[in-house]
Amino acid sequence: MCGRYALEAPRSQLCHRFALMECADFAARYNMAPASDVPVIRQSPNRQRVLHLLRWGLLPHWASDPTIGSRLINARGESVGEKPSFRDAFRRRRCLIPASGFYEWQAVRATQTRPAKQPWYVSLKSGETMVFGGLWESWTSPSGEIIRSCCIITTEANELVRLIHGRMPLILAPEHWQAWLAAPPEQVGALLLPYPDGELQAWPVSSRVGKPDADDRQLIAALPGEPP
Repeated sequence: MCGRYALEAPRSQLCHRFALMECADFAARYNMAPASDVPVIRQSPNRQRVLHLLRWGLLPHWASDPTIGSRLINARGESVGEKPSFRDAFRRRRCLIPASGFYEWQAVRATQTRPAKQPWYVSLKSGETMVFGGLWESWTSPSGEIIRSCCIITTEANELVRLIHGRMPLILAPEHWQAWLAAPPEQVGALLLPYPDGELQAWPVSSRVGKPDADDRQLIAALPGEPP
């Protein structure tokens, strides 16, 4: 799964790299957590890319209980086209979710100074912003409130991430961004694969990332004695 990630790229950089026609204001964040508003890139009806802030935790348009979003932060790529909570969004409302890197927790033997799960930070070796494949929805409450939400697609882990955790977010290469946004669903199934090992790097980080209120650049720093 993917339950935390970071995005430190400035707004101006994302506007240029993704050719955005609209881009909401946002600040660098190092501990994006479920239920928070996160930057999401969608394709507008006139086929322009726009970035808005959406709530992380998919709230299907048909849902009667808005709390369902807390259980739908990720969608498994193997079944995303079949599960009722995701299949309509997979067909019609796919999105790109930019990230500088993501966190996964490795089960380890607990000691007096080390918890039973060690967080690791995973990023591109190039240092560029990575892009998760995601889904988005628009939900209207009985009172008329509109909530736009999103979730992150996950795949089986590649060899690097498998040493830490069995799942990883779907990372899309630049040449696949537009297809993910606009191609028919039967054409994007081939993209639901783990990202190549050789392009990623990972290192252990502070367990402070497990606290939703922690949000500073030290969260992505390697633990002392570990290579960055």
